[in-house]
Amino acid sequence: MTDAPAPLRERKRAAMLEQLERTAVELAAEHGYEKVTVEMICEACMTSPRTFYNYLGSKEAAILGPATPFAREEQVHRFIHEPGPDILIDFLSMVIDSLTENAVDPVLSQLRQRVIYTTPELSAKRLALDGALERQYRDVIIERFRAAGRDEATDAELDDEAHMVIALTRGVLTYTAAKWYEPGFDRSVRELIEESIDLVRSVLRPGS
Repeated sequence: MTDAPAPLRERKRAAMLEQLERTAVELAAEHGYEKVTVEMICEACMTSPRTFYNYLGSKEAAILGPATPFAREEQVHRFIHEPGPDILIDFLSMVIDSLTENAVDPVLSQLRQRVIYTTPELSAKRLALDGALERQYRDVIIERFRAAGRDEATDAELDDEAHMVIALTRGVLTYTAAKWYEPGFDRSVRELIEESIDLVRSVLRPGS
């Protein structure tokens, strides 16, 4: 059974949002973030500033794009209360599932990242957002430790272990993104991610 298509109004809104974001990113990549104005974006999209602000609120939001999704409640519950033998694999799977539930355009994503990390104010904003997300995930990892009977009061390494799981996951995501951006990449994101997770399993295997 296939999902029913979204209502026409919803599809039109999604298409306009994508057009505004894509145009903003492309203009910023070509001219520089500081030189791009909302009026330039609207002229290229043949729409009004009022529409732009209704959809996005600011030029910064158009470039940064949607917030990185946090894992759904059922994913978090499974990670905490249905643990597998390796916390890193479990955490990677949870985070990656939340990141890949919606299709992402690799060309737009790569262009967006280039603009963000060559614009100091945007880079600082992205780092702040990522830091807040990682703090949320740190709390989830600590909850898993607690569910397993460990406690910060008697185990001083809990916080360090949580931060290490997040740091290792960040490294795997960086590796995966680099592969995804390679010219000629022709596999699905899900295939690439499964390969990355298998590679982590190989590295963690005793005797490796």
